[in-house]
Amino acid sequence: MSYRIGLVGKPSVGKSTFFNAATINDVPEGAYPFTTIDPSLGEAYVRTDCAAPEFGRTCQPSVGKCADGTRFVPVKLVDIAGLVPGAHEGRGLGNQFLTDLNETDVLVHVVDFSGTTDAEGEATEGHDPREDIDFLEEELDAWYLDILRKGIRRYEDKELSDPDPEDVLGEQLSAFGISPAEIKQVILSVDLPVEPPAWDEQDQRTLAQEIRKRTKPMVIAANKMDVPAAQENWAEITDDPAYDHLTFVPVSAHAEKALKNGAEQGVLEYTPGSDEFEITADLPRAKKTGLEQIRTFVEEYGGTGVQQALETAVFDVLDLKAVFPGSASGDWTNGPFRDCFLLPSDATAEDFAYHLHSDIGDGFLHGIDCRNDRQVGADTVLDHRAVVEVVSTTQ
Repeated sequence: MSYRIGLVGKPSVGKSTFFNAATINDVPEGAYPFTTIDPSLGEAYVRTDCAAPEFGRTCQPSVGKCADGTRFVPVKLVDIAGLVPGAHEGRGLGNQFLTDLNETDVLVHVVDFSGTTDAEGEATEGHDPREDIDFLEEELDAWYLDILRKGIRRYEDKELSDPDPEDVLGEQLSAFGISPAEIKQVILSVDLPVEPPAWDEQDQRTLAQEIRKRTKPMVIAANKMDVPAAQENWAEITDDPAYDHLTFVPVSAHAEKALKNGAEQGVLEYTPGSDEFEITADLPRAKKTGLEQIRTFVEEYGGTGVQQALETAVFDVLDLKAVFPGSASGDWTNGPFRDCFLLPSDATAEDFAYHLHSDIGDGFLHGIDCRNDRQVGADTVLDHRAVVEVVSTTQ
């Protein structure tokens, strides 16, 4: 099972370039609306320190890869088309956009921080990136509000005596992956009365917005940050308290793609996410000058930002952790450290067993922490980068 990161953004902001840079897939790029018509699905990676060196082993990844002790764990990246103002009303690709978006776990919103594309994705100058940030949140909030109101109407029409509001609303909002208990928590967190008929229009908007924030968290990929105008906008926007609820990552998708292409062509050495690279071939002056400009950017910002945006979404926003299946006896029948899985931060040893296979979970006896050869129980919350052998009756 792999988590899915939804890549969203208005036309012509560099979203497809970001997707290609993160996955090295060949999806069309262009400065015109709806370059991406259907959602493109690719495999991207997030980094964590590999556990194999601690055990004197060389890992043999079944998926992903390992480079110099850094494990690249696969995630799904979905390039979603159709984000334009009015999408929730069916404008543009409308309903299909919302459906594709809802099948993801976290969003990375690619925003042109240089201000050179307007709300429709047309070339301009001086556009305020805040408008783009706002309109995505407004589109999602309007979508959530519409569905919430349907749930409120269902609650008011219920013939059952004294139905629990959270049960009715939970059924209506189930597609967003929120349970009735979680809905009740949200209602209480925004200080609303428990009964929906007591909510006025603003109460409904507040509740819809809070549910959206919890079920569709997002990272802002501030793209084109190698442009001076983007850096000026960055300083203003990230200091604006209106955006304290969002996480921003400075990005140059163009730079990441150039470095990965150069590495594939054998003209430079580069590890995705690194803040350095080495030119290994004689290049024309123009190309070398361009790479040196990229070098200045990655040194200043700690990388191109593409890898950092994905990892911020996975490790910070979704709060996931990496767990390695281990062998306490050192008997690696299929090769050492073949797998590395991403799990919720509160995942236990038993959760890990079920993640491996439902039969293993059903037969769970205990786990073994391979670092200290200690037995761990079913409810033991695993650490990030834990190495655990699962002992089950089915093995």
